[in-house]
Amino acid sequence: MKPSFKILAFLLIISLPVFGQKKKATLIVHHAVIHTLDNQNSIVEAMAVADGKILKTGKNSEILKLKDKKTTVIDAQGKTIIPGIFDSHMHIIRGGRFFNTELRWDGVRSLKRALAMLKEQAQRTPKGQWVRVVGGWNAYQFEEKRLPTLAEINEATGDVPAFILHLYGHAYLNKAGLETLKIDANTPNPNAGLIEKDPNGNPTGLLVAEPNAFILYSTLAKLPELTQEEKFNSTKQFMTEMNRLGVTAIMDAGGGFQNFPDDYGVTNGLCKDSDLTVRMPYYLFAQKAGTELNDYTKWMQTVEIGEGCDDDHHSDKVEYHVQGAGENLVMSAGDFENFDKPRPELSPAMEGQLKEVLSLLVKNRWPFRIHATYNESITRFLNVIEDINKETPLNGLLWFFDHAETVSVENLKRIKALNGGIAIQHRMAYQGESFIKRYGKTAAANTVPLKKIFELGIKVGMGTDGTRVASYNPWVGLYWLTTGKTLGGLKYMNDENIVDRTTALKLFTYGSAQLINIEKDRGMLTANKLADFAILSDDYFSTSEEKILNIESKLTVVNGKVVYADNDFRTFANEKPKAIPDWSPVNYFGGYQKN
Repeated sequence: MKPSFKILAFLLIISLPVFGQKKKATLIVHHAVIHTLDNQNSIVEAMAVADGKILKTGKNSEILKLKDKKTTVIDAQGKTIIPGIFDSHMHIIRGGRFFNTELRWDGVRSLKRALAMLKEQAQRTPKGQWVRVVGGWNAYQFEEKRLPTLAEINEATGDVPAFILHLYGHAYLNKAGLETLKIDANTPNPNAGLIEKDPNGNPTGLLVAEPNAFILYSTLAKLPELTQEEKFNSTKQFMTEMNRLGVTAIMDAGGGFQNFPDDYGVTNGLCKDSDLTVRMPYYLFAQKAGTELNDYTKWMQTVEIGEGCDDDHHSDKVEYHVQGAGENLVMSAGDFENFDKPRPELSPAMEGQLKEVLSLLVKNRWPFRIHATYNESITRFLNVIEDINKETPLNGLLWFFDHAETVSVENLKRIKALNGGIAIQHRMAYQGESFIKRYGKTAAANTVPLKKIFELGIKVGMGTDGTRVASYNPWVGLYWLTTGKTLGGLKYMNDENIVDRTTALKLFTYGSAQLINIEKDRGMLTANKLADFAILSDDYFSTSEEKILNIESKLTVVNGKVVYADNDFRTFANEKPKAIPDWSPVNYFGGYQKN
């Protein structure tokens, strides 16, 4: 029997109050200066969050009406809030596995302090382990404006093996390290690498990329790894460190000796347990010369782009899935950015090898990214991409170059014609002085040519390339973008390539998302966007240039949940566990060191 019209009308009337109820917020942040980064660069006082998204923004009084007894309410104490930072190029999966083993010189402003840290850590490092400083620093950040000597390193570390990486240019092994690795007068130089010898033919401890960095990261790969339990803890520590800096998403660019799927077990496990605190789309990086095509063919049979443990769309899961191929596609295309040495000449076989792999990717609609430091390399890469596009049209397939420090206007136009993008990083903040010594001030002033990239409407996102070539700290990148200066304080960039602070931040938020076409629901703090944001320790928009380097987050939210809080907001986050093993430098020094 069908219900009568009167009954249906009655049911509709009594249900109207339920339908008319406003959705209540699970989280409200008020008494803030919220830079929404919307198209009008609006600033609001408060925002409400529900189901991992922003429900509404506006005035304090208006937003506080959306709370109920279950709503978490945070008084931001008048501080600046920005959208969560999205690093478009970093090696977080690899970096997380090793973070607890590493003494970070990132941000240290005196060599004297750096050596004191090295000595202190050597004294607590147990037998069988190493002291390691793995990138993120340079000589010009030190007030002494020089590198450490091997004598100073040996004095500080004694009989504890030590490895210290300086960019992708060279590394130091102390005497104990040479003995442990059995490097002696008879050890041959690897291809495109140098084991420096003294007049007697004995190794000094200096390993030099000439210009290939294989000698550096292959040596690093020989050092002892952590246990599985320690790797889980280490990755959590590193994600917390990134959250501390206001980072909520990272595109992982693979990396040397980062094997798929074996080395992804830790992040896989954290995703399954809903323990990821950083959104993490990742790319698959070919590892071995001669097997790249086989690797990508195999991976295509086992994984689908965009599919991962976040597929169940539970509200507590954040992105973690294969995003595409790169940044290394074939070993013969590797143009390492060691500006202390001449530009590498790529093999004549490169085009054929790259075309095989890229053709496979394009036919199977796999997005890709390509490491490309020099314009000469970019020219050759574009020749290959254009040839493939004639045979199998890209037809909107996502792709971009990484780095592109010396890209020409002509090649920018070719990139635009192919609907490509560019992921830039702050590597020149660390290598600007070396670049100028080799290529001169005029060339450096246009590195990276941001004005031309903007004029051509090329998609561009900002990243760091942490943790080895440069620091993972995005605030160094924001300092570099807005001042045109290196960490040593040298202003080398043309004024036309220096951007205002809002534009710089948009490159690190909306711009990175735009590279992979996910900007519709993030990069801004407006209704229905993802609730990823950070309360800052200082007002990025008005503080002095040098103080930008010291900014960090006081409270970070990912997917509507507080994932990090400092002492002022400690009641809103769980207490951070100690790093394991106990001797980890993280327990004593933390990560990035403030001035």
